[in-house]
Amino acid sequence: MTGPTETSMAALDPITVEVIGAALSSIVEETGEALVRASYSTNIKERRDCSTALFDCEGRTLCQAEHIPVHLGSFLDFIPTVLAHHDVAGIRAGDVFVGNDAYLGGGTHLPDIVLAEPIFVEGELVAWTVNLAHHSDFVDRAHAHIYQEGLRIPPIRLYRAGALQKDVQDLILLNCQVPRERLSDLRAQMAANRVGVRRFQELCGRYGVGTVQASGRALMDYAERKMRAGLAALPDGEWRFEDVFDNLDFDDPIPFAVTVRIDGDAITLDFEAPDQVRAGINMTRTALLATVYYIIKSVVDPTVLPNAGLARPITVNARVGSILNCQHPAAVNGRVQTCQRVADLILGALAQAAPDRVSASTNSTCTVALFSGTRQSGPDAGTYWVYLETIGGGGGARPNADGLDGVHVHATNTSNLPVEALEVEYPLVLERYELVDGSAGEGKFRGGMGLRRVYRATEDCMVRVDISRNLSRSWGLLGGGPGGHGGFETAPQAGAFDRGQGMLKAGEWLEVITPGGGGYGLPDEDRLAAE
Repeated sequence: MTGPTETSMAALDPITVEVIGAALSSIVEETGEALVRASYSTNIKERRDCSTALFDCEGRTLCQAEHIPVHLGSFLDFIPTVLAHHDVAGIRAGDVFVGNDAYLGGGTHLPDIVLAEPIFVEGELVAWTVNLAHHSDFVDRAHAHIYQEGLRIPPIRLYRAGALQKDVQDLILLNCQVPRERLSDLRAQMAANRVGVRRFQELCGRYGVGTVQASGRALMDYAERKMRAGLAALPDGEWRFEDVFDNLDFDDPIPFAVTVRIDGDAITLDFEAPDQVRAGINMTRTALLATVYYIIKSVVDPTVLPNAGLARPITVNARVGSILNCQHPAAVNGRVQTCQRVADLILGALAQAAPDRVSASTNSTCTVALFSGTRQSGPDAGTYWVYLETIGGGGGARPNADGLDGVHVHATNTSNLPVEALEVEYPLVLERYELVDGSAGEGKFRGGMGLRRVYRATEDCMVRVDISRNLSRSWGLLGGGPGGHGGFETAPQAGAFDRGQGMLKAGEWLEVITPGGGGYGLPDEDRLAAE
């Protein structure tokens, strides 16, 4: 087999690079499926709220699976943080690093726990396999600052040379409210990483380490060239767009703005936002970067490979200490709500440069319904349970088609939880699940419709609803109308909800409505009247 330090550049050819690139994509997809199949919680096994990736030995993204775009934010700085705080010479095969912290661990919020394992070939560190699972835990908490949001874990060893560090595991589980789920899902993450290690070693065994590493670098260069070519095909110029972010934590909408400049084959985005707030909607810089990289790739060239090369032509500026680039100890638990608004903010700017490439505003949010309580009957009576659900909404209308109905958009990409799984595993019954008539923005092509879900509690439980577009509406393009509002309602006898949080007694219900998407173009009758 080719030695680990050999570059094999002379033997490198485009076909080999393409084959190895496809193999890398296959590895991250397989590790993702292994994680889903081995997991225990509904949030991962049913909703697929997880992601997988490969990084080179220097901490650069080789490939990310097509799972959850915002999870890239928790990956970007994880391996660099490990390399900066741990003696590389002391890292061994079988070591596994665990972390989730948004400030000292490269994460974006605490429920997203990352496991990273080094990949060795012939005794040399050649790459890393990394995965993330959203652990639905840390509920019934305030969000004034990050210390209220859960257990902070900097990148530390969970396994050392293949041996579990049980004291570390015990510390993590002691701080979790549903430790059995956490342990099972952590084991699933371990199993997924082992698949990644084995498959990457097999790839190196077939082509040689030097060829695989050189191909990784070539694939990053190729992604950069593709991104630059796509940017060069857009008109040069500067475009500004403003929108507001409304959230149940605040009485008044928060103004956001972005200025996008395209200059040849490079793009710069300058964001404007108020100071960080004592609520969980703040974004770390890595969360902002993940959102920007996703939306620019989607608009400029969706075929660009998801590796570190695509980011090279992109410059992102946001004031340190603002909501969009927060500093310690800002709370960040609900950062995905802000990510969604940022994605549509960028679309609004790029629509002025290339309206035929973008959609109208999507529902611009990740609607969350979080239920928790203590089981009051059955074999698990007395145990704590947590159920997290993110609910799709309307997609923005496109230049040549209606927006999609009831889908997750942008930075989130989780699956729908089947009603049967919900009702079997939790003391909840789903009374209604339907599209909302009248929620789609009108236009030549209409926006997507939002969703209505009505839950009835069969046991007492606590509920928290996170939603946006309850005050504002998703905007349309070129004369298209706005999408419908989001919101929630409870049974008349239910207690008052404060900022989206309250209690449901057995038999009481909660209705959640998600926003619709904006329309594209004037409706036919309006267009005819204008003519």
